[in-house]
Amino acid sequence: MNKLYIGNVSAEATEEDLESIFEQWKIPHSGPFLVKTGYAFVDCPDEKAAMKAIDVLSGKVELHGKLLEVEHSVPKRQRSCKLQIRNIPPHMQWEVLDGMLAQYGAVDSCEQVNTDTETAVVNVRYAAKDQARLAMEKLNGSMMENYALKVSYIPDETAAQEGPSPGGRRGFNSRGPPRSGSPGLGARPKVQSDIPLRMLVPTQFVGAIIGKEGATIRNITKQTHSKIDIHRKENAGAAEKPITIHSTPEGCSNACRTIMEIMQKEAIDTKFTEEIPLKILAHNNFVGRLIGKEGRNLKKIEQDTETKITISPLQDLTLYNPERTITVKGTIEACSRAEEEVMKKVGESYDSDMAAMNLQSNLIPGLNLNALGLFPSGAPGMGSNMTSVPPPGAHGGSSFGQGHPESETVHLFIPALAVGAIIGKQGQHIKQLSHFAGASIKIAPAEGMDAKLRMVIIIGPPEAQFKAQCRIFGKLKEENFFGPKEEVKLEAHIKVPSFAAGRVIGKGGKTVNDLQNLTCAEVVVPRDQAPDENDQVIVKISGHFFACQLAQRKIQEILTQVRRQQQPKPAPGAQPPPSRRK
Repeated sequence: MNKLYIGNVSAEATEEDLESIFEQWKIPHSGPFLVKTGYAFVDCPDEKAAMKAIDVLSGKVELHGKLLEVEHSVPKRQRSCKLQIRNIPPHMQWEVLDGMLAQYGAVDSCEQVNTDTETAVVNVRYAAKDQARLAMEKLNGSMMENYALKVSYIPDETAAQEGPSPGGRRGFNSRGPPRSGSPGLGARPKVQSDIPLRMLVPTQFVGAIIGKEGATIRNITKQTHSKIDIHRKENAGAAEKPITIHSTPEGCSNACRTIMEIMQKEAIDTKFTEEIPLKILAHNNFVGRLIGKEGRNLKKIEQDTETKITISPLQDLTLYNPERTITVKGTIEACSRAEEEVMKKVGESYDSDMAAMNLQSNLIPGLNLNALGLFPSGAPGMGSNMTSVPPPGAHGGSSFGQGHPESETVHLFIPALAVGAIIGKQGQHIKQLSHFAGASIKIAPAEGMDAKLRMVIIIGPPEAQFKAQCRIFGKLKEENFFGPKEEVKLEAHIKVPSFAAGRVIGKGGKTVNDLQNLTCAEVVVPRDQAPDENDQVIVKISGHFFACQLAQRKIQEILTQVRRQQQPKPAPGAQPPPSRRK
């Protein structure tokens, strides 16, 4: 992305003129200027130099009486879904920017670019080409707090190879680093969690919450600075409807309290005598940590807020409903305090999971994060609905390279006592897990009566491995097989052809040492092991989830290289030689 297009170039301009301007402003370039009629191209050594040229020169520096326009040079086939937005006011809040971008379509990723300028720069990827084009037309030159926004295409490398995409989500690696509170300066306050509040309300109160012609809901959103979605069409005929509130934690709590007050008033007016508890929906991944070891966290919230809290059983979970219902009973005041405490705990879990994700953001290129079910619905960049999980094998927008990724076999060792939790009642959990991940998951028989560990055999492509193993690690944490401050660390075995073991170890053990330093996992190729009947040997990988995943991916990369080198070269004369002109 370091090639620049220079527009509005005078017909009198020469290569030397442009060179002297770059020298004057101390902007390095790595090749000659290619000057055409009215425009020119040049390569910069890196993105930082390219950004400096755009910031310093574009619309600011004249050459022969004409203001130069400088932007990224983007081939037509790569002008697709990715835009760069420059000159963003330095103190603009992310919420405002996100809202502005969302007007033109679904934003798949929005990441900040580090520049030396006072104003901020972001790279944005829309789900579809026409959405990016509309955003470009509407935003380029538009004013924000006395700053004129500058919008241009940046190369969309996926566009050329993918062809048209039906708005499919991509890009585990396209999510930028955790963002600050405003694109310019200052970190986002810790409480400014992006996690929405999800509630369940009795269907008969939905009309009162919306109000005549939507007046009540508009009033709530205005007073609490929130965006509220009432999912009326979900669960047709159901006794309860979900509501999603997007705001700051304080905004979510205020909106929640107002909705509880409206329901109580409506209950009195309609002589509804049953108690109306507060029902919060939370993603199953966070519930184990909310409950705490032996239920301590939940008991403390109940005592501090004078409420009674119950959580729906695990058996109610399905592939399409990864949320648990947290029912809070008490006065409106007490329920409101409990909601704050519950969502604070959920927010902390979410933040720690996101930090772990960002540590390994390049773990699996092209991994469809939206399909993993790791995060709650409505979380930033995760799509608005978790029900879009594809059926097994349907890895459409998230395949690894071209064609179908190869199936892999991983043996994961779990505590023998945890087998029941992984299998679930009548085998329900392991069936759901297998269906969700798109992998075959089986538990091998115990090796002897006193076996402390049991082997889980997982067969499937890389994305299925990631999903299955992630859920197993998470389940062990939730079910308290590891302490509250203890990280879940497991051992995984993968088999490699015996002739490739040397490549995994490397000369003098260099490769395996580098692998351990890079991934923080322990990687061991036991010496003197006899190859099995398929001429394969075992590689042992131990560590927490992300360390294990990264080590598995890196070893598979080495094996791919080895296989490529092992492929027989086409025999001479096997193909007709290319025709030569006479």
